[in-house]
Amino acid sequence: MLTRLLRTFLRPYRRELTYVLALQLVGTVASLYLPSLNADIIDFGIATGNTDYILSTGGWMLLVTAVQIVCSVGAVYYSARTAMGFGRDVRSALFHRVGELSAREVAAFGPSSLITRNTNDVQQVQLLVVMVCTMLVTAPIMCAAGIVMALQEDVGLSWLLVAFVPAMVIAVGLIVVRMVPLFRGVQERIDEVNRVLREQLSGIRVVRAFVRERAETKRFADANTALTETALKVGRLQALTFPVVMLLFNGSSVAVLWFGALRLDTGEMQIGALTAFLSYLMQILMSVTMATFISMMVPRAAVCAERINQVLDAEPSVTPPLKPVTELPARAEVEFRDVEFRYPGAADPVLRGVSFRAEQGKTTAVIGSTGAGKTTLLNLVPRLIDVTAGAVLVDGVDVREADPEVLRGKLGLVPQKPYLFTGTVASNLRYGNPDATDDDLWQALDIAQARDFVEAMGGLDAAIAQGGTNVSGGQRQRLSIARALVRRPEVYLFDDAFSALDVATDARLRAALKPHTAHAAVVVVAQRVSTILDADRIVVLDNGSVVGVGTHRDLLDTCPTYVEIVQSQLTVEQAA
Repeated sequence: MLTRLLRTFLRPYRRELTYVLALQLVGTVASLYLPSLNADIIDFGIATGNTDYILSTGGWMLLVTAVQIVCSVGAVYYSARTAMGFGRDVRSALFHRVGELSAREVAAFGPSSLITRNTNDVQQVQLLVVMVCTMLVTAPIMCAAGIVMALQEDVGLSWLLVAFVPAMVIAVGLIVVRMVPLFRGVQERIDEVNRVLREQLSGIRVVRAFVRERAETKRFADANTALTETALKVGRLQALTFPVVMLLFNGSSVAVLWFGALRLDTGEMQIGALTAFLSYLMQILMSVTMATFISMMVPRAAVCAERINQVLDAEPSVTPPLKPVTELPARAEVEFRDVEFRYPGAADPVLRGVSFRAEQGKTTAVIGSTGAGKTTLLNLVPRLIDVTAGAVLVDGVDVREADPEVLRGKLGLVPQKPYLFTGTVASNLRYGNPDATDDDLWQALDIAQARDFVEAMGGLDAAIAQGGTNVSGGQRQRLSIARALVRRPEVYLFDDAFSALDVATDARLRAALKPHTAHAAVVVVAQRVSTILDADRIVVLDNGSVVGVGTHRDLLDTCPTYVEIVQSQLTVEQAA
């Protein structure tokens, strides 16, 4: 998963990666050349008292050091550019993929998990890219070249390389293998903490109203403790790594000095060569240490890459057609033909055999008890979900064959839970029509019975908080209705959009809507009978099936289910 993610999103940065590789190669070779020059100064300069040789060789060392610094700075620069671009591209790909998923897939992942995957998970992989470019590229070059240079200095001590390098690799490998499942647990615990925190922030009013602060504090503490304990287990393993590395690091130094001194005593080795060999051994082990440090990051990055790929590989259940219809006739009509919808794995369908038509200039209402499938029915029109049998047609074209943007451009949806975005009243109303004038906005507000409170807030430039939390539920509904009106669609879909309004405001709003929607088809989902009394056609749903279609008076005579709903809300005189 990690390799596939890196290969896919690093492909556009092949030039920068080539620069990194070249600069790291030159810089590493320069750093490996320095111990050899230092050995020459000791053996041929200091030992013989040749000051000119010391100065000239020292000058070469300064030049080589300058080259190393320039190459290191350049490598870090291109590494940072590559990593930042990689992170940007992955986040963008995740954002667009989530936008393509249907509500079902988004709910399966969960908002908190999707946020973690697009932030923390991407950051972990991005950090790995930086470290690989700046350290891991250097490690194999330094290790291989260091071994060659060390053997040139003295072959007799080469057995120390054979002993200590594999020992360090094995010791660290055993620790890293144990980290992989723990890192997966850390990411899952982060998801849980995010989920609990989002719920508590979103439902803070409910928490306080029911005096559940202690219970919610304990719930967050449990999630936080689980994350802490898992992170501590990872931390203990990481803390064990460095003592092991340093033990082998210092043990190798002692071994070189011990056995090197014996070779010096027999005249088989010069002191400069011993110094250079020790430096090369340190560089070799340092390269292994750098690779070790990166290897500690790989397990967590691999887990994060797996989670990222799960989103990128998710196939949306609502897919655009291969040859979409890009022009729909201007008929302002919605038709349901023997529609069935069943959630995956469900024993019974939510909707079955639903057939009716909403025509231009007429209001079609859908009513039924809670759980009858009203909202599901409405979500089929803009293809938020797809039918499992039958067909939904807009202007005579199956919605599964229409271009999604063209289809949704003809619809004005007011959802059951109205949502407003951070900004102003004007920016929210222009969400569906960016070219709308201020006069258009005020006209929509007048129809939605929202002018009074918008003026009291400060006009079109009044601030709206995220989710519209600084206005009441009824005000959010009216602003959502105004947003749909500004768009001037051919089909209006009101999903219980009047439930938070008082009866008088509801009546005024519906009266104002009639002339404005005369050119369009209107589909209203409602729980309240008073909202749909004047509808041209009322469709009654019961357990996902249509049990009655007609006007209010017709249904009072022909549909027992509708009569029960009416009697539960209105008196006999009101119903009549």
